[in-house]
Amino acid sequence: MPSLLQLQGVSKSFPAAEGASPVTILRDLDFTLEAGTSTAIIGPSGSGKSTLLHLLGSLDTPTSGQILFEGQSLSGFAGDALAEFRNRQIGFVFQSHHLLPQCSALENVLIPTLASPRSREDQSRLAGRAERLLTRVGLQSRIHHRPAQLSGGERQRVAVVRALILEPKLLLADEPTGALDRPSAVNLTDLLVELNRELRVTLLVVTHSLELARRMDRTLELRDGKLQPVTPA
Repeated sequence: MPSLLQLQGVSKSFPAAEGASPVTILRDLDFTLEAGTSTAIIGPSGSGKSTLLHLLGSLDTPTSGQILFEGQSLSGFAGDALAEFRNRQIGFVFQSHHLLPQCSALENVLIPTLASPRSREDQSRLAGRAERLLTRVGLQSRIHHRPAQLSGGERQRVAVVRALILEPKLLLADEPTGALDRPSAVNLTDLLVELNRELRVTLLVVTHSLELARRMDRTLELRDGKLQPVTPA
């Protein structure tokens, strides 16, 4: 199976107080995401899981090493080119849904499509895709509802559809079930697994939930700046 994303010797450090050594969060990581697979990353709070997610999503840059997406180094992108790459190739789902309260579910899903000029025909096609995806996740009767009119689980499903609207190759989810009650968390987990299989979008989830992690193809633990495979229980 072809690799989608690779980390080669990636480390990340942050400046410390004056006179102190930098704080190293990630240490010489070698890591491959194969296209179409699902991966969970677990680890204690403060271990660097979100830092790693930001690097994978091109929201931050490593202190050393390189990140390759389909064989191309992310360091080769900058400015508008990097933003366009991120918008087209990577979808993000966070613990907080970050929906705009004044917009309907459909309008929220279409927000990523506004980043670049589009023909009327292309915008119409994307609106149709948004409606189909919202129907796919069980929100066909809620398309024109605003976030305040939706449950927490429904808002998070809208956020998932928004992340998928431009058909990204990589979906990154940071504690996607962390703010949900258990039934909603189970439903969202089922949805992520199904979408990974149906759309063949590569899925990486950062989570504290072992229940969610067990549904992924593999689980890695981030501890002391290094990634280690976790053997299924």
